Amino acid sequence: MATSTALLLDVDTGIDDALALLYAAASPDAELVAVTCVGGNVDARQVAENTLAVLELAGRGDVPVYLGSEMPLRKPLTTSPETHGPRGLGYAELPAPVAALADGDAADRIIELARARAGELTLVTLGPLTNLAIALEREPSLPALLRGWLLMGGVYRGAGNTTPTSEWNIHVDPDAAKQAFAAWGRSPQPRSPEALPPVHPGVARPLAMGLEVTERARIRPEDLRHLAVRAGAQPLDADPAGREPIRAVGSVEANPVLHFVVDALRFYFEFHAKYDGFYGAFIHDPFVVAAALDPSLVRAEPVFVDVEAGANLAHGMTVADWRHSTGKPPNLDVAVEGDADTFLERLIDRVGGLAARRAGVAR
Repeated sequence: MATSTALLLDVDTGIDDALALLYAAASPDAELVAVTCVGGNVDARQVAENTLAVLELAGRGDVPVYLGSEMPLRKPLTTSPETHGPRGLGYAELPAPVAALADGDAADRIIELARARAGELTLVTLGPLTNLAIALEREPSLPALLRGWLLMGGVYRGAGNTTPTSEWNIHVDPDAAKQAFAAWGRSPQPRSPEALPPVHPGVARPLAMGLEVTERARIRPEDLRHLAVRAGAQPLDADPAGREPIRAVGSVEANPVLHFVVDALRFYFEFHAKYDGFYGAFIHDPFVVAAALDPSLVRAEPVFVDVEAGANLAHGMTVADWRHSTGKPPNLDVAVEGDADTFLERLIDRVGGLAARRAGVAR
């Protein structure tokens, strides 16, 4: 039996976060300990509602969900309804969740869980890093308490998807990213000697999966058809999920997980067709969860990274020192290669298997 990885997910649940939650819920090698919510793709309270509803869809209403920061550290919140829809789940509609939010603040809960399970917990951040930055302010030793930290965020050698130089999660709260990255090294310009983040010898560097790698993970209609077949849908019903425009009909529509996935991704596919030139979608967030469970899916290189938080053309840029010109020691392991094909096969198998198991649940 595969060793179980204890996961704490920090999310801003839009469409690909929802797929990441389904992937985690479907994975026998994942122990989903808790989920914390932050404003990003949609506002934090909508994130929390989406997260609770998706977990209940997956049969994991037992997982505690905590509300976190509703605003970035220093700038107004920007959301992305054009990408994820007005409520964050595309065209999909889910019943209002039965479960309520768990008591407590997300940042405090990250600290409490890390202390309670020192050296066991892998933190996976799939949205802006506001909750993590606040947690680090309250508990500077957090890096030493975690087993590891993986993040979906940044662009380290390519073009951004929000501005020419910035990726969405970092751009929403660059101040938080700057603080979080500095906590695994030293801030290049500390406010005062006492404000220096601690250095943690022997602590694993965070694994950062930026756009260069996550955009290799593309889901297309044919993949949805395979997922529907894996879930036990009738072949004639699976075919419309594999054609443009994708549709949920018959046994696909009757399956609550498949119906949700097709309706959510139809919106995402339309967005990518308009802005990225292909009918399909980048599925950044589940790729990061998959790498948390199986690090062999990616190859990374250590590098010093800082974040441009100033109000200029490079706002939100992750500045990677590949030539070591700053003399700063590496504070991130940045993914440079990723096995997107194997990940996609696992996504189809695991989420399809989850859909098969949840086939009899009322939508």
